[in-house]
Amino acid sequence: MVGIAQHAEAAGIESVWTFEHVVVPVDYESKYPYDRSGKMPAAPETCFFDPLISLAHVAGATKTIRLGTGVNIFPQTNPMLFAKQTASLDALSGGRLTLGLGIGWLAEEYQAMGTPFERRGARFDDYLEAVKKVWSGDVVEHESDFLSWHGFKSYPTPVQKPHPPILIGGTTTKTLERVVNAADGWYAPSDSQEVLTDKIGQLKEMAAQVGRPFDSIDITTNWRIAVNPDALPEFEDLGITRAVVLLGATGESVPKKAIDLIASRADL
Repeated sequence: MVGIAQHAEAAGIESVWTFEHVVVPVDYESKYPYDRSGKMPAAPETCFFDPLISLAHVAGATKTIRLGTGVNIFPQTNPMLFAKQTASLDALSGGRLTLGLGIGWLAEEYQAMGTPFERRGARFDDYLEAVKKVWSGDVVEHESDFLSWHGFKSYPTPVQKPHPPILIGGTTTKTLERVVNAADGWYAPSDSQEVLTDKIGQLKEMAAQVGRPFDSIDITTNWRIAVNPDALPEFEDLGITRAVVLLGATGESVPKKAIDLIASRADL
């Protein structure tokens, strides 16, 4: 993990990204939304290292490369612990954290985490509002259906002000509304030109309705280099600012060679 991150940093790659699942059920009824099979392409034995611990591990061995979560399943976490951990990571890394957050789709994972799957969207919205208060360094006052926080502060606060950049992942209309109203950007889980064009069009309309400049929305998408090696100009034309590449989607089996391919395709 450290060797890959160091090689990416030396190659001029902007950021390294993690992906979160706390558990992978042996069988599940929930439908994975990004594959026709309804199943995610990961066996129960897949090693999903904890994202924040992994990024802290990498942060200590790098200097400039940014550290991204793509994405953490926010409503199933303990928001107070999350606020503390992310503020600590941002402070210890010198302000290099980018937080990709999602609502999640795997009800069985929520059950294992002891968090209701129902109302997870409302829980997401409430947690994000509350965690921003913790990051501010001010006295926290937050009473809601989900939390009762009163009369405390939590330090350290993030180095980045007012907080690390927040990208919200997903493709639903409600997700795009959250991006426009409460986040710095959108993490698009698909690199389909058709999907991206449609969803970015929706984002532009929503941003205009609330008076937010579209170019203030940081848009990230996945890039399957082996499928569409020349996609970067298309992404740029759509207003996308970042492409995240799964190393396995480069067609290279050796991670450092995959990074070199990314760097050459991006003309770094």
